[in-house]
Amino acid sequence: MNDMFKKVNAKEKMIGWYHSGPKLRASDLEINELFKRYTPNPVLVIVDVKPKDIGIPTDAYFAIEEIKDNINATFQFANNQDGTATTKTFMHVPSEIEAEEAEEIGVEHLLRDIKDNAVGTLSTRVTDQLHSLKGLQARLEEIRDYLGKVVAGTLPVNHQIVYNLQDIFNLLPNLGVQEMTRSFSVKTNDQLLVVYLSSLIRAVIALHNLINNKIENMRSEGAAEGKEEKKDEKEKKEDGAAGEKKEGDKEGGKEADDKKEGKK
Repeated sequence: MNDMFKKVNAKEKMIGWYHSGPKLRASDLEINELFKRYTPNPVLVIVDVKPKDIGIPTDAYFAIEEIKDNINATFQFANNQDGTATTKTFMHVPSEIEAEEAEEIGVEHLLRDIKDNAVGTLSTRVTDQLHSLKGLQARLEEIRDYLGKVVAGTLPVNHQIVYNLQDIFNLLPNLGVQEMTRSFSVKTNDQLLVVYLSSLIRAVIALHNLINNKIENMRSEGAAEGKEEKKDEKEKKEDGAAGEKKEGDKEGGKEADDKKEGKK
């Protein structure tokens, strides 16, 4: 199969494999070892076919050998010189999805056609922020579950993850400062005021459109009634003229009969 792939796509190079996850499985390391026949460092990409969060629905991993952080670990000679045991595990690597120029142009045209112009930029920003907060909540819950498993002894301590978490905690602002609390309150109040004014303006515009629509309907109904009245008057006039003509013909016929009788 690999030979057939090279014949069809000679310029492309296989760098790894993927599955639909949505999480790592116990058999992934064994499958990854099989792919080392075709590439020295295969990349495992997990594609989430049912994403619940905003972002790229893919995660990329490399297989690495990690030294066990356990005093009671079995001593055996592996790749390291001190004889401590090593285990193979997957390390997450950052990844992104890009498209060619022709694909980007096609996607832009598609989004332009399906874009709803009735939805303003403010509501779009609020919706995006809501989705971002939901994604942040999911990440925090994942961190909480991981730390709970580490404390319970279910998972080993990963120093790199601990260092990253420490960096995250160091970057958090101190919410106990009054100036920081006031800044957050002012920013939130400004955003809520903008949302309130936008909703009020939309309601006023919708009311004006409703009134204008009602006026147009009344005008069109009045014009239609005026046309019907003119048509009825015209029909009445035509009927009256036809009736007078018939009466005149009858009177003329009677006069002619009277003249004939007089001659006799």
